Formats: sequence, C-alpha cells, structure tokens
Amino acid sequence: MQLQTEQQQSAAGFKFDNVKRNQHLAEKGLKLSTATKTGTTIVGLIYKDGVVLGADTRATSGPIVADKNCEKIHYLAPNMYCCGAGTAADTEFTTNMVSSQIALHSLNTGREARVVTAMTMLKQHLFRHQGHIGAALILGGYDVTGPHLFGIFPHGSTDKLPYMTDGSGSLAAMSMFESRWTPNMTREEAIELVKDGVEAGIFNDMGSGSNVDVCVITRDSVEYLRGYSRPNERVEKEQSYTFARGTTEFYVPRAAPQLAETASAMDTSA
Repeated sequence: MQLQTEQQQSAAGFKFDNVKRNQHLAEKGLKLSTATKTGTTIVGLIYKDGVVLGADTRATSGPIVADKNCEKIHYLAPNMYCCGAGTAADTEFTTNMVSSQIALHSLNTGREARVVTAMTMLKQHLFRHQGHIGAALILGGYDVTGPHLFGIFPHGSTDKLPYMTDGSGSLAAMSMFESRWTPNMTREEAIELVKDGVEAGIFNDMGSGSNVDVCVITRDSVEYLRGYSRPNERVEKEQSYTFARGTTEFYVPRAAPQLAETASAMDTSA
C-alpha cells in the first residue's frame, strides 16, 4: 500500500530523486558529466524595414576547428530564419523539426505562420528537455504584425528585444550594439553594424572565427548574404620559405637483419 502511494505521488510534477544519487556517486569518486564547451557569435537587430541576422562560420570540436565555413543561420519559413549557438547537431535538428511543423501549420491554417508561433514551438520543445538540448537561438522574422526578434535559451526562457547577441563572443558583439544601435536604422547601417558586431566576436573570442554570414528579412523578401565579410582570408606570404635541397641532414634508419627461421620436422613416429 505504501509503495502504491509513493508511485501515485511521483506520477506528476518534477522528481529530484537523482540529485541525491548523483551527489552520492560524486562522493564515491565518480566523475559526473559536464556541459560541452562550445563557441559562436550570433547577433540580430530590428531596423526600419525589417530584421537583420548575423553569425560567424566557425565550428569547433574541443580545441580543433572542425569546419571553417558552416552555416549557423537556419531556415524556418519563407518569412523567418533562426541563428543557432551551442551544439551544432542540436541547433540544426531542432530548427529542421520546427521548420517542418511550421510548414504543416501554414498548410492547415491556409496562411503565413507568425514569428511568435515558431518561438512558442521552439521554447516548448527546449523546456520539455530541461536544457539537455544545447541550442541557444536568435529568431528573426517578418509577419502581418511587423518585424520580430526573439532570443530563445536552452532551458526554454525567451526574450523579445530590438537587438540581441548570443554565444561565446556575445559580449564583444554587444559592446558594438550598445554603442551604435539606434531606432529606425537604414538597411546599410544595420548590415554594417551586424557585420562589425560579428567581427568583434571573431577577433576577441577563440570559439568564433572565419567569415560573417548576414540574413536580411523584410516584408516582401529575404536576402541571405553567405560569406558577406571574409576578415580572415589567407594573404600571400611576405617571404619565401623554400629551402635548398640538403639544408637539413637526416638519417634513414636501416632495417634490423632478420635471422632465417629453421624449420624442424614433426615427429610422427608415435
């Protein structure tokens, strides 16, 4: 009867039984898992005619640069895109899943999906998994109510702001935005500020690097400027580093002599 009562009590709400278990395992010397260190700079802002999103293109695997030109601005719908920071697989598959749900929603309702609808789908999915999906997102789009910019964090909380940054290079990018952003910026001013913000993250954060991607979303169009800025192009070397043959001596190791194996006949007398 007591066991049945405990099962009924644990059927609803949150359970924290594993917290004490994990503390006990840690005291016994078990090394608990930690969050993966990731790096990115993603930004977004609202200007006079729409939304501008920006991101760097470096993907890391620990201390290794795994991809120099990855895409961090993900398609959600014809009128909205989403920047992703965190675990690359989580950001990609989460945005792909919600993109499919948005397409079905548009087909069922017969109208263009609103940006707040995509934001709600994303935050509910992330909250359901309690932060174990490493996706920090900046969602931008334009619908019948105008331009919108949302920040969605891995645990499911959200922000709605005229400009925002995220990722390991977000502080450097935010310093640019806080000093230069103004309401009713022109398209050229907005793109330039987004570029400068991402480049600030690239040059001041080891987890960000390579190129700058920009996406401009307005009422009637979307312009994805892939590789808009390339601040890390490899330049021609100032000196020649070819050396004459024989500059460095080296020795070729000789193979150890192998002794011939003598085969003995098998005794079959028994």
